[in-house]
Amino acid sequence: MEFVNEFKGLNGNLLAFKDEVGDAKKVTFAGAPGVCTPYAELFAYAIKDKESVFITLTNIESAKKIELTPQGMQLSEPADPHADVVALLGGLTLPKSNVKIDDLNQMIDNILKEDGKIIGLSYMDMFKEAGWLDKVNFDCIINGTLTGSIRKK
Repeated sequence: MEFVNEFKGLNGNLLAFKDEVGDAKKVTFAGAPGVCTPYAELFAYAIKDKESVFITLTNIESAKKIELTPQGMQLSEPADPHADVVALLGGLTLPKSNVKIDDLNQMIDNILKEDGKIIGLSYMDMFKEAGWLDKVNFDCIINGTLTGSIRKK
């Protein structure tokens, strides 16, 4: 994949995603339960004017609407996962997720609308490290690098 741009910070990460989603009306996120769910909710907040759905791993039957509530973005009722954009979260690559590439690509084929877009959302080059770059037909990968520090008195 070709380098296009860079961003800084969490806000830059969210804005990069919002820009990449563009005019899409609906985004379906797929990710590992627990680990990816809050990220999907955070990214869905950045595009709260669009319909958002979350799928656990590759289980289309698990599709739930992500909606704005007084507590923020929350999973709610069952939803139709068919979407203009499928956003794959990096937690899918974790060994404990046990996601098979064939199952992932089949899920994408089943829910991505014609002329839709596949976006990877990860940190620390998770898709590259997992060897997925040539196995998933990503249109775009938005990858962040986390650095941190601990300070004590």
